[in-house]
Amino acid sequence: MLAAIMREVGEVNLDVCDDVEMLDLGPDDVAIKITHTGVCHSDVSAMNGTIPQAPPAVLGHEGAGIIEEVGSNVDDLAPGDHVIVMWSPPCGNCIYCTGRHQPNLCVNITFGEMARMKFTQGGQEIGGMAGAGTFAEKMLMPRQGVVKIDDDIPLDVASLIGCGVMTGAGAALNTAKISPGSSALVIGAGGVGVAAIQGARIAGAAEIVAVDKNPAKLDEAISFGATHAVLPEDLEGAKNEITGGDGFDYALECVGVPALMRTAYDMTRRGGTCCIVGVGRMEEMVSFSAFELFYNEKTLVGSYYGGTDARTDFHRLLRLWKNGRLDLESMITRRITIDEINPALEAVRNGEVVRQVIEF
Repeated sequence: MLAAIMREVGEVNLDVCDDVEMLDLGPDDVAIKITHTGVCHSDVSAMNGTIPQAPPAVLGHEGAGIIEEVGSNVDDLAPGDHVIVMWSPPCGNCIYCTGRHQPNLCVNITFGEMARMKFTQGGQEIGGMAGAGTFAEKMLMPRQGVVKIDDDIPLDVASLIGCGVMTGAGAALNTAKISPGSSALVIGAGGVGVAAIQGARIAGAAEIVAVDKNPAKLDEAISFGATHAVLPEDLEGAKNEITGGDGFDYALECVGVPALMRTAYDMTRRGGTCCIVGVGRMEEMVSFSAFELFYNEKTLVGSYYGGTDARTDFHRLLRLWKNGRLDLESMITRRITIDEINPALEAVRNGEVVRQVIEF
């Protein structure tokens, strides 16, 4: 089958091959025919080492498809079911899944899946990014790693829910908990940033300011619900105009750059909430003075997978889409084949797109 493989960390191109095979199905697994998968900035981050991923690995983690086979222990899913891949599946039993009600932070399945080999090529076993590997025509996931959806939901739209939309919209709705009538700043207007803008709009923010260094992204941000869209050099002026200089009630950093994380904090008003959504490198640091943390009383919070319980939140977002409150179709900038993956990755690096979807 076709698959796109990262051979070494640091390489800028994936190796697209047609002789990759899926490893045998386990008793708790499902085998999925991937029909659509989004090209996410996290795929680029895995390639450049920002997100740790041991090679060789089939990349891709934002996908949807149809179950072809289920393991002997799987009784809640069946061949023919339409599903969204959930790259960070909760186990359902640990303290994070139950008592703490933070299933997105459960790692009991995730860490094992990240280390597990899922494909083979010429006798060499190959892993899958983040325990997934949606840049392949077929793939394995544990039964907890998929969410069944209605058959009438287009799978291209559904695929976006699996990472970028859940991450961005979830950060606005679940993590930051944006309130009606508030002011919100979203730094970065890529796929996750656009989803965060839409989440802020759904939450009822009165002013939503999007900032991006690419001028072409500004009109796009407005079309998805931002009330203002500015270049970085104009952000201070927008803050003064909209908030009277106080700063925004909420600021969401959706890029993963330390300097922008610091900017998001600085743009947040005293007592406001700064939410870090973008993934930065482990060795990079962000500095704060001991006094400002005390004096400003700001909430500084990270958002992992949009603070979601994907088992219910995927359906919540799809209901918003069905009722016209979440625009998913317009987020798809390009539809491509797997053979076009490397130009697609370059477009992500250059900030040219919201989302590109691979169709198998």
